[in-house]
Amino acid sequence: MSEEVIEFQSSQAGERLDKTILAHIGDRLSRTQLQGLIDGGLVTVDGKSVKAGIKLKGGEQIALTIPQRDEPESVQPEALPLNVIYEDDDLAVIDKPAGMIVHPGLNNETGTLVGALLAHWPEIAAMNVEEKRAGIVHRLDKDTSGLIVIAKNDRARRQLAEQFQNRTVDKTYLALVERRPRTVTGRIDAPIARDPKQRKRMAVVRHGKPAVTEFQVIDDNFNGDQALLKVNIHTGRTHQIRVHMAFIGSPIVGDMVYGFRKQRIRLKRQFLHAAELSFDHPTSGERLHFESPLPVGLQNILDKLRSS
Repeated sequence: MSEEVIEFQSSQAGERLDKTILAHIGDRLSRTQLQGLIDGGLVTVDGKSVKAGIKLKGGEQIALTIPQRDEPESVQPEALPLNVIYEDDDLAVIDKPAGMIVHPGLNNETGTLVGALLAHWPEIAAMNVEEKRAGIVHRLDKDTSGLIVIAKNDRARRQLAEQFQNRTVDKTYLALVERRPRTVTGRIDAPIARDPKQRKRMAVVRHGKPAVTEFQVIDDNFNGDQALLKVNIHTGRTHQIRVHMAFIGSPIVGDMVYGFRKQRIRLKRQFLHAAELSFDHPTSGERLHFESPLPVGLQNILDKLRSS
């Protein structure tokens, strides 16, 4: 087993150690995984092991050691519950919960959507792709909930992938942002690439890949500055909506990577939900449209903001 060491210097005083680390490394680790590293003495501040909740003074040297296990050659099927809202011989549409990773990677080998797919439909293991990506046509971030389409055979996978590449798939998200955008509707056309300062994050970068996001304010009847947006993406860059909304000064509520360092609403995930998905069926050509209501937890946040 190898290991990766990440070192950086804290920049702001008064912030908790764990929040500072999560903001720096992005989605590499969950809060639970980070807590395990801290408890195991694998996180140091100025060379000393510390507790997760300590407040930093700014300027400390933080070192994080992440054990790296070799990726398994195959993915083990896992009988995890899946909310299948549609399926036929070619494809299935899943309503993915927040907290589920789409495909396995280092330190995230279990509890994935691919593992669940292999248990539900063992035949997808025969697809001509890496097993850890079997059936996957597109992805959602771990803490983003909502609709995702998966392919059951190679022909369907190629046809669906072509639709994503040609941008004929319509994807609509619901997002609660910390600040109401300056306009009711907007189009963000800003290229995205790895953040040159923090390689585990994405950022708007001049020579990045093209990325286009459109939004519409659909509700701002809250006692705070928040606004609920309907968001459509015309490209599929990593963390696209989260990066673009932060770029215009309206970060997504609950986003510990791109959002406010001090969250004003207690939420263990980002308020981002893939609510609608439309594409052409790979065999019949029929245009299919699916919708997913907001999860109860997110709906409760809206109700509280309206009544407080």
